[in-house]
Amino acid sequence: MGSLSEPAPQRSSRKPLGIRFLECIKGRNLSFKNHQAIVLIVTFFAYTSYHAARKTTSIVKSTLDPQSPDTSLKSLPWRISYLKEPAESRKLSWKLGDGWAPFNGSDGTALLGELDLAFLSIYAGGMFFSGHLGDRLDLRIFLTVGMVGTGLFTSLYGIGYWGNVHSFYYYLVVQMLAGLFQSTGWPSVVAVVGNWFGKSKRGLIMGIWNAHTSIGNITGSLVASALLTYGWGWSFVVPGLIIAFVGLIVFLFLPVNPESVGTDTNEEDESLSPKKIGEGVTQPLLRRETKIEEKAVGFIEAWKIPGVAPFALCLFFAKLVAYTFLYWLPFYVSHTAVNGKYLSSEMAGNLSTLFDVGGVLGGILAGHISDRLDARAITAASFMYCAIPALFFYRSYGHLSLALNIALMFITGMFVNGPYALITTAVSADLGTHSSLKGNSRALATVTAIIDGTGSVGAAIGPLLTGYISATSWTAVFTMLMAAALISGLLLTRLVVAEVAAKFAESGSQPGNQSRSQAGVLDV
Repeated sequence: MGSLSEPAPQRSSRKPLGIRFLECIKGRNLSFKNHQAIVLIVTFFAYTSYHAARKTTSIVKSTLDPQSPDTSLKSLPWRISYLKEPAESRKLSWKLGDGWAPFNGSDGTALLGELDLAFLSIYAGGMFFSGHLGDRLDLRIFLTVGMVGTGLFTSLYGIGYWGNVHSFYYYLVVQMLAGLFQSTGWPSVVAVVGNWFGKSKRGLIMGIWNAHTSIGNITGSLVASALLTYGWGWSFVVPGLIIAFVGLIVFLFLPVNPESVGTDTNEEDESLSPKKIGEGVTQPLLRRETKIEEKAVGFIEAWKIPGVAPFALCLFFAKLVAYTFLYWLPFYVSHTAVNGKYLSSEMAGNLSTLFDVGGVLGGILAGHISDRLDARAITAASFMYCAIPALFFYRSYGHLSLALNIALMFITGMFVNGPYALITTAVSADLGTHSSLKGNSRALATVTAIIDGTGSVGAAIGPLLTGYISATSWTAVFTMLMAAALISGLLLTRLVVAEVAAKFAESGSQPGNQSRSQAGVLDV
């Protein structure tokens, strides 16, 4: 008995300080479900703060570049055209509405698009690197460093307002570093949640949990819009301080996995190894009985997991659509007459949150439907196909009235963000615990990084192209988005066909042929 209790102090020492504090208050160890609740709440607010900090640039765009709709892009690259501008035209105008040099020039839209490209390119590249590190380091520390770093460089962007900084290179470097630290977030939070929750109802649980993306966008929009009248710098500094504070909460309270806090999960076996009707026991997310130490899965090996490549490429185009809205929707709304009237930057920022409200519903619906059908590919592809007419109607009729704009924006957000949320959460967690890994749980962050990192490349390209194309025609921008949605759905065709075939095989071997049914399920 003594030898069994000896490791206990070591386990306790690994517990986050906040967990130990809660246990002191309660006078006993926290249960497995207590830890699950803490994980969901802490990771939810962590990634909400990531997106709140990320959203601010789209709100401030129309303040930095208020005159761009009345001008066209110069044929010269920004590096030449900006430097050729007279010094007087590059001076700061402190009046709200006059813009901010160098973004208030005739090529301001292109400059803002290149900032988006810089941020998202580093974010995408950093995602692969972060996933590789995340499977090898303490995720709690890794996530904390990422959040504090994100807060620092988000705030530095806003400090350019008080520092009267007009150098494009300053904002470029700050955005690139912010993108690098932002890339630590997603692989880390998905890996932690995946460590605590099994596959049963994963789509619904993660669909609800993934509302943090849209709620973060909404929060960032509302905070940044409200602070614009005090100076656009506050729209960056306040979200930066918020994410740094939440990073401290993560450090104090986040349990990375059950082993790190020494929880007894015997009574929770159903959540870790759920059974489904007509199926055997699903692959447990954690194999505590494994005696050998698991090795982290390599980058190439993770790419070879069945389903990773198709979903990663699908997300490339899905995020191209989603992030174009994330970075350009407030700008588009403020520069498009709705019922013959132009909305202020603050009003446009607030209105754009309805896209994310639709995204919350879309993510939950996609997760729930995919759980009920047990068909992730069919659900994701169907949502992407439905996004095509939604995009068309929003562009064609959204300007007729404010009510119609709101309704169509909500519907578009639901279909665009639904598959994006599903793929980045439930699908990534499913593939990170695929049967081909033979129970190895140390692939979650790598697989998540591959899928979301590939998607983030598309997320970088979409806003960049929009910065150039929108100066000529917003209709062309929406045509690009509809084409991307179509390609995204088509990339899942092989998986959709496989899921449909499996459904027909199951339905064809119902009552009267049980043995054949069982054999069919095992083959699939």
